[in-house]
Amino acid sequence: MKPPGPTGPRKTDMTHFLDIHTTPPSDLRAIIDDARRMKDARSGLPKGTPDADQPLANHMVALIFEKPSTRTRVSFDVGVRQMGGQTMVLSGTDMQLGHGETIADTARVLSRYVDMIMIRTFEEATLHEMAEYASVPVINGLTNRTHPCQIMADIMTFEEHRGPIKGRKVVWSGDGNNVFASFAHAAKQFDFDLVFSGPPPLDPERALDGLYTIERDPQKAVQGADLVVTDTWVSMHDPASARERRHNQLRGYQITDTLMGKANPDALFMHCLPAHRDDEVTSAVMDGPHSVIFDEAENRLHAQKAVMRYCLNA
Repeated sequence: MKPPGPTGPRKTDMTHFLDIHTTPPSDLRAIIDDARRMKDARSGLPKGTPDADQPLANHMVALIFEKPSTRTRVSFDVGVRQMGGQTMVLSGTDMQLGHGETIADTARVLSRYVDMIMIRTFEEATLHEMAEYASVPVINGLTNRTHPCQIMADIMTFEEHRGPIKGRKVVWSGDGNNVFASFAHAAKQFDFDLVFSGPPPLDPERALDGLYTIERDPQKAVQGADLVVTDTWVSMHDPASARERRHNQLRGYQITDTLMGKANPDALFMHCLPAHRDDEVTSAVMDGPHSVIFDEAENRLHAQKAVMRYCLNA
């Protein structure tokens, strides 16, 4: 018998997954619940074993990468295959998005070949134009502005270990980047408290005002925290000239055992990876008792499988 999918409000036609703040909270909760169900159903199975219900059978999914990727590429590819579908992996150079054929025309053409599109791109405008003109679901695999699939996996991971995230305190230490933006969106949708601790030049974008509070002193910020999160200080596409400046700005926000010791005793530590060990976080924290970074990485697979089912109403 086919297991039930998410139980929240569902459209009868296809649905995009573009950002956390544009997805109803009830749907987000249903996706998390479905991800946990699918993960439990696969417990102990070899990674290549097909899911019992095969919700993506006979479906073709295009995975487009303008940015390099490890976790996003592998987790989406494996997830599609486990659910019975097939993938077509395309790089930015394969597609040349916006460098000849328009993004709109690319979206129209791809919609004739595939049943769903995941895109990991630079500009948010590329994602939204793809979604506007595609007649199949489009999933945000990352843009320079947001990273919603990562945060869905993070919420799932926290709740696996500590129960509902509602009302909990989450502290972000570092740069107010795209991952933080999706955490801010999630704070409203999942109703938890989010604190940003970082230098003023790296504050989050103004559009996120009201979704978090600021505490410049990381020692004070983490007091009472249930979850402490950071990310790399230097993005994969930042110029070399930015590296020393970023390190100087963020050195005081490194996650150490001492800092984690000021959080709640059972606080968790997360990082979306890849990490620069002993820069934004010490190896002692990454490999220590608070860290759930590899559970977090695994849950990208399960959360994204649930997102794909949601988008196809499968």
